[in-house]
Amino acid sequence: MNFVFISPHFPEHYWRFCAALRENGIQVLGIADTPYEHLLPQLRDSLSDYYQVPSLEDGEAVLRAIGWFISRHGRIDWIESNNEYWLAQDAWLRTMFNVRTGPNLDRMDIYKHKSSMKAVYQQAGIPTAPSMLADTLENALAFTRKHGYPLVAKPDVGVGANDTFRLKDERDLRDFFSRLPLQPYLLERYVVGEVCSYDALIDAQGQPLYETGNITPSNIMDVVNEKNESVYMIVPEIAPDLRDAGRRAVSAFGAFSRLIHFEFFRLTQDQAGLGRAGDLLGLEVNMRPSGGFTPDMINYAGSVDIHRLWADMVRFDRIHLDQNRRKYFCVFVGRQDTHVYRYGHDELMRDWHHRIVHHARIPEALSGAMGNAMYLAQCMNRDEVDAFVRYACERLP
Repeated sequence: MNFVFISPHFPEHYWRFCAALRENGIQVLGIADTPYEHLLPQLRDSLSDYYQVPSLEDGEAVLRAIGWFISRHGRIDWIESNNEYWLAQDAWLRTMFNVRTGPNLDRMDIYKHKSSMKAVYQQAGIPTAPSMLADTLENALAFTRKHGYPLVAKPDVGVGANDTFRLKDERDLRDFFSRLPLQPYLLERYVVGEVCSYDALIDAQGQPLYETGNITPSNIMDVVNEKNESVYMIVPEIAPDLRDAGRRAVSAFGAFSRLIHFEFFRLTQDQAGLGRAGDLLGLEVNMRPSGGFTPDMINYAGSVDIHRLWADMVRFDRIHLDQNRRKYFCVFVGRQDTHVYRYGHDELMRDWHHRIVHHARIPEALSGAMGNAMYLAQCMNRDEVDAFVRYACERLP
């Protein structure tokens, strides 16, 4: 089996996907814009062949790279990056080379545009917050007369909370339209709720092989815009209603042969026109693994190796799980350099060394939504999670 892995060097931990493929007897053919000698040794050891392009944005160069691989190794069976940024290019390459092990171009509208995602969520019987594309101020004002304020303005195509704004009133709305970016924006009614996710490994028939999920008590817009701490956790078991909604969404979106990350709101209070406290609303879908350190967190929470499970799906379309494995909460705390904390790094490591499984500086490219210094803690229960978060996030006045 020949597997073309696009951009296997970023994020850095993606070498583990390549290593797991190689261990399953798969030829891993890497394409990136980095000199071979600059790749991590673990990645170099996992690749059967490598082609450097001047830029991964250069589609013609990537096409030539795959053609070169075909001349050397024969038919290509998979093309994948597991990366949101390259999702559409991956689909284009599969379409060009008739590779059927992942989505082609005809699926990209519903996989990339938040406005289109909402329609598919609703087809699956999952409600979403009222929204509209930001076309004219007059239409937006009519929308607010029906749905009120505040609103969230976010790019129709984009990830996370970058370039996302909360509009509190008509003044904010008019100001937004006075400087409306060129890219399409979505205006959405603001939802008071926790973001939770359905993360799953899906087989070739669209059935889940492994399911988990996260809860994000911190508001990501406030992390980006107000420099609050970033906090989220992988839970040992996802709630039954979230599992049901996630499976229905997988079917409606036609996801198969991949890791997925589907996001929902869980309302934390009754909200007219949206639902009652505890209800779920569809938010958006990501047809790739959850980003940042989440794969490591999934491993710590479920006592699994998600990279290995994914590679087993690729090679065998099935996985093996130890049903007696221990399960935990794994919580991420991202602290901001702009704040002074009551407990410094040394104190945090001293008092929570028995639970902290990893700590690091966050790369600049990811720090906007995740903070500057991160800690992962493997906790026995939610009370322990809450105690760790309070300790790590307490600031000095």
